[in-house]
Amino acid sequence: MAKKSKKRIWIAVGIIATLLIAAVVLIVIKSSDQKTKVQVEKIGRRTITQTVSAIGKIQPETEVKISPEASGEIVTLNVKEGDFVQKNQLLVRIKPDLFETQLDQFRASVKSASVAIEMAKVEVERSELEMKRVGELYKKEFASKQEWETAKAGYDRAQAQYQQMITDKTRAEAALRQVEVSASRTTIYAPMAGTVTKLLVENGEKVVGTAQMQGTEMMRVSDLNVMNAIVDVDENDVVKVKLGDTAKVKIDAFPDKTFRGYVYEISHSPKQQSIGTQDEVINFEVKIRLIDKEIELRPGMSCSVDIQTETHPDVVSVPLQSVTIRAADDKKEMEGNGREIKTEKVGDDKKQEERPPQVVFVYDAGKVKQVKVETGISDKGYIEVKSGVNEGQTIVSGSFNTIAKVLNDGMKVQIDSTSNKKKKPN
Repeated sequence: MAKKSKKRIWIAVGIIATLLIAAVVLIVIKSSDQKTKVQVEKIGRRTITQTVSAIGKIQPETEVKISPEASGEIVTLNVKEGDFVQKNQLLVRIKPDLFETQLDQFRASVKSASVAIEMAKVEVERSELEMKRVGELYKKEFASKQEWETAKAGYDRAQAQYQQMITDKTRAEAALRQVEVSASRTTIYAPMAGTVTKLLVENGEKVVGTAQMQGTEMMRVSDLNVMNAIVDVDENDVVKVKLGDTAKVKIDAFPDKTFRGYVYEISHSPKQQSIGTQDEVINFEVKIRLIDKEIELRPGMSCSVDIQTETHPDVVSVPLQSVTIRAADDKKEMEGNGREIKTEKVGDDKKQEERPPQVVFVYDAGKVKQVKVETGISDKGYIEVKSGVNEGQTIVSGSFNTIAKVLNDGMKVQIDSTSNKKKKPN
């Protein structure tokens, strides 16, 4: 009985082991038959327009910051923010009390200098007569030489004082004119026709003039007839932008409208902005002149622009996500027709780093073929293909993760009919 029981146990163990082995084999066979699901698309032709995107602000072409040249209290403020002003229109008056005191002082100085000149002139005339009288007496030997020299010295002294009085009056008149100019600057007029886009002071407020320091900015007058979108373009993209390139401008305040414009100024000086302890973003300022003027825009509005830098019509193109890179093999690489070409290894002392080639995966009879391609410009959805594939071929278009990390040359795949959407070329 014991031997029969052991025999039955061994038979059961053998059957279980056989079933387990069969299950493992079935799982392996089934897993080997599983195919990677992909989406595909026919290669077609379309117009590709390369764009450079950037964000910025709307600003007027001409904006004047107005600050007083004289310090004092504002006694008249004739405008409010949003008002339209004409050129030479009165904007602000500053209390001229200090200048009026100075004017009185320097006017008195000029008057005093004039009186001093008259007195010096009288003295010159008197000393001249005295010198002539003594001179006649000296010739007749009725006066000594010393007396004549004393008379002449008195005349010379009077003449010098007279010239000094004239100089003092000239100096006083110059000081008076300077104060008069400063006093005139207490009245400020509009330097141009435009709109008061920013008002920073109130009536009765004290302001500092630019003659003393930086000065108080009181307001800004802008010409809103000519508006620009001023954006910061990354250093890698600014080389693609050219003067005259057309642009589409979207302004946050008008989400349903696209404004037209063109590039009319590209800065040559970078704007550096730190984003961390070491990283630094380098941008260049680009000005875009807006063409559409039917809507009144305001300075400082946020905007985004797409600058159209280049357009290639009717070119072979594929979806952006279809193009990926694969590290070049040391021994072989794929040509556009799928054939292998041999490459020689370069010695360690002559190694040259090469950029990994761009490739796409062409679908054919349940398999994919890795094909090296040469690309051109791209838009937001498609990229131009100059060589490697042809119009009408079926290309793998998704998913991005599958193309970038999973697919290899010759891999079996299955078209994902549930999510694949065949796109027709534009």
